Amino acid sequence: MGFFVGYVLGFALGMGLIVGFARFQNIRSKHRTDLAQVIAAFARMTVQDLRKLFPDQSYPAWVVFSEKQKLTWLNHHLDKIWPYVDQAASEIIRNAVEPILEQYRSSIMSSLKFSKLTLGTVAAQFTGVSIIEGDSDEIIMELELQWDGNPNIVLDIKTTLGVALPIQVKNIGFTGVFRLIFKPLVDEFPCFGAICYSLRQKKSLDFTLKVVGGDVSSIPGISDALEETIRNAVDDFTWPVRQIIPILPGDYSYLELKPVGTLEVKLIEAKELTNKDIVGKSDPFVELFIRPLRDRIQTSKTINNQTNPIWNEHFEFVVEDFSTQHLTIRVYDNEGIQTSEFIGCAQLPLAELEPGKVKDVWLKLVKDLDIQRDQKNRGKVHLEILYYPLNAENELYNPFDPDFRLTLVEKAFKHATDTDPLKPASPMKRDVIIRGVLSVTVISAENLPATDLFGKSDPFVELTMKKSEQKNKTRVVTDTLNPEWNQTFEFVVEDGLHELLILEVYDHDTFGKENMGRCIMTLTRAILEQEFRDSFPIDGTESGRLNLRLKWTPQTIIRD
Repeated sequence: MGFFVGYVLGFALGMGLIVGFARFQNIRSKHRTDLAQVIAAFARMTVQDLRKLFPDQSYPAWVVFSEKQKLTWLNHHLDKIWPYVDQAASEIIRNAVEPILEQYRSSIMSSLKFSKLTLGTVAAQFTGVSIIEGDSDEIIMELELQWDGNPNIVLDIKTTLGVALPIQVKNIGFTGVFRLIFKPLVDEFPCFGAICYSLRQKKSLDFTLKVVGGDVSSIPGISDALEETIRNAVDDFTWPVRQIIPILPGDYSYLELKPVGTLEVKLIEAKELTNKDIVGKSDPFVELFIRPLRDRIQTSKTINNQTNPIWNEHFEFVVEDFSTQHLTIRVYDNEGIQTSEFIGCAQLPLAELEPGKVKDVWLKLVKDLDIQRDQKNRGKVHLEILYYPLNAENELYNPFDPDFRLTLVEKAFKHATDTDPLKPASPMKRDVIIRGVLSVTVISAENLPATDLFGKSDPFVELTMKKSEQKNKTRVVTDTLNPEWNQTFEFVVEDGLHELLILEVYDHDTFGKENMGRCIMTLTRAILEQEFRDSFPIDGTESGRLNLRLKWTPQTIIRD
């Protein structure tokens, strides 16, 4: 009996092993077949297929852009000569970068100098090169560079309190695209007159700061101020800022950075800003700039205890490259004598603007412009923007320019007496007064929210000129979410460029009124277009809109 049981168990075990081994072989064979099919599918993929599957950061630039070429040979030689590059470039970098850092030095630092600067032993790597189409007398080359180096960089900092700190910059990781322009092309060796170089695009920049023999966080504000200084300096080295190296004798001043236009920015309002105060509400103010130079950063007034502030302030900026520059805004909470607390930032490419046309935009605030992983709602800012090129055609008008209403003869006489015709800013611009009559026709509204028990509302509109405090209101239309008024109101406006029209939609109740939403607009578009009709979103509603017709009858004067 024992022999029979052992025989059966042995047979069953043997058959189980055979079946298991056969199944394992079948699974292995199937995996190999599936893998071969996947590899074959990858072999058939094009660059366009890869770009659909992976983000651009996942592979080198020469894979993403077919016009880019690999530079394996250059990287091989760069590894060999890097020690000599370190010795030759360190002093050049020190002399070039120190003045730039000084420009951006924070007010809490009295001096900022290099005490040590070497590039380390890890060579930078060029990951792609491309030739850009340009004018016939130039060659434009763009090189993508990646550097995860181990440099020895120590900055000697002196604070305004007299404290001296040696701060080491460590763990640098940088990826960017450098632009080289060989211009003009000539018939004399080396066949070009000068080289312009610039950082075309900063893709990423990471580093850490450490006090030699201490902790940088032990001194409040130093770490943030120094990091902002370094990042602003790198940002301002980005195109269109460029350095010019003459190769052959000649005048290359035409290659230098020059103004090409002016940007008029009206900071109107913000809403739903993050509240940074424990007691009360934030006290927000805004910094605006195109280039983050200290003398070019403009600051709004502070609105106390408000997360939905209205500023109604006008700013003007010099534009040096319309196609690549951005308008950047940063919103802070004013903390008095303490360091202001950051709320959020936003950026608008100037290339999205149409010259001579007013653009009304809401910009959503984010924590970081480079890495936008934070999904927190930080609020948004309402701007009105007008780009006006220098030497523009006659059909483009800038209402902030005192020449806006001059005749051709008057303009010719004035321009003949100007000492600097390229200077875009003029102290007279702030003194321009555009006086006139604004006619506002409130036509209708659509998709208003229901506020009554039976799913209807009794809406009416209050119109207010913020600066002059003139007010009017429409009649009440009962039991509707899509009212029609067709009522016209006229306002005598003494300073059209700095006035705001506020339209508030209310639901009429027996014992008062309930706010449904509002529209806030400047008069710039009316001044430029004279008359227009448009539909405006009602802020505070899900999809409500207000249909208006505006007409402007002007009378321009200039203060003595």
